[in-house]
Amino acid sequence: MFDIVVKGGILPDGRQTDIGIRGGRIAAVERLPEAVEAGEVIDATGDLVSPPFVDPHFHLDATLSYGIPRINASGTLLEGIALWGELKKVMTFEEVRDRALAYCDWAASMGLLAIRSHVDTCDDRLLGVRALLEVREKVKDYIDLQLVAFPQDGVFRDPAAWDNTLRALDLGVEVVGGIPHFERTMEEGARSVRALCELAAERGLMVDMHCDETDDPLSRHIETLAFETQRLGLQGRVAGSHLTSMHSMDNYYVSKLLPLMAEAQVSAIPNPLINIVLQGRHDTYPRRRGLTRVKEMQAHGIRVGWGQDCVRDPWYSLGTADMLDVAFMGLHVAQMTHPEEMRRCFDMVTTENAAIMGLAGYGLEVGCVASLVVLDAGDPVEAIRLRPDRLAVIAKGKVISRKARNDARLALPGRPGTARRRHRA
Repeated sequence: MFDIVVKGGILPDGRQTDIGIRGGRIAAVERLPEAVEAGEVIDATGDLVSPPFVDPHFHLDATLSYGIPRINASGTLLEGIALWGELKKVMTFEEVRDRALAYCDWAASMGLLAIRSHVDTCDDRLLGVRALLEVREKVKDYIDLQLVAFPQDGVFRDPAAWDNTLRALDLGVEVVGGIPHFERTMEEGARSVRALCELAAERGLMVDMHCDETDDPLSRHIETLAFETQRLGLQGRVAGSHLTSMHSMDNYYVSKLLPLMAEAQVSAIPNPLINIVLQGRHDTYPRRRGLTRVKEMQAHGIRVGWGQDCVRDPWYSLGTADMLDVAFMGLHVAQMTHPEEMRRCFDMVTTENAAIMGLAGYGLEVGCVASLVVLDAGDPVEAIRLRPDRLAVIAKGKVISRKARNDARLALPGRPGTARRRHRA
């Protein structure tokens, strides 16, 4: 007897199979009898059944705040940071909590069931930290929320940031963050990387730094991050987010940098929707688009995952909590158009991101946590092309979202009465 059986779905690797769920875990991945006993049977015949989507880089404390107290008129990263400073002064605990919970509702409906959110620690009240700790507890039965202590204004640039970051970690925030390129000097930036990595090593924590989110090719803090990772034995526990300066770096220097990152097992998290919007704002033409060197990093064995970063906040006015939007944009800007590359883009919002976050029990094998998504698509590439409806979302053994298949109804002489955009060559 199963709690739920998902019948006839197509897994990302192309297998067509049934999935039996019992006690919040996957108990069977095989063809099951038609008359199988189950509390509920979900017909996924011909539909893609995927592990849940994962976002390793987001800002829940700022989400859904677009227009408060004003909009980002220049569209630049720096005005967004300044605007966030204004917002921090007027926002309340309840507003941060309620906006974050509303976004988690969106995420649940889209099958986005694991999120790593940076939370600003440059606030003596630690208002955002306290709000997101409450949100983490409220959503734990369906979303795995991982929090990063993020000194947005610079851990040394802001005189209270170091102590506040320690306080946030003491309260239960589980990842150490930083923003070395925003410190006052390159030297201070390197010192911040060293100090924050030492802090993570002392506490046995992971590291995820906003690193070199700039068009300046001389911003090379990722080199320091790779060095400190290796020096402190943090291999496999460190990620560099954004890394946009790499798109402007000299090719010879990059030929040295990539092997260092690979050797240190530092992961990379580009955020294509945001990077291409914020970067290159000082350029005329040709205008740089800001995405880091994704394919080159992957060729060196560096783990790369796509992040969403922002939805309706001081830095980005759009967004829907759909990680397939992120994969779709990343595919285009990174020119990952070979079928194998497109499939890899799907992995970059599922399995690769899960590995970056260190999620336990993730996947579609027997014994894994019973969290999955049924999509109105036939394979991962079609899912990226269509960004389709999520027909069912199961989180930790419970169905938390459903959506009816919604084919278009046509009234065209001599043509079928409905149209679907699914297409298999």
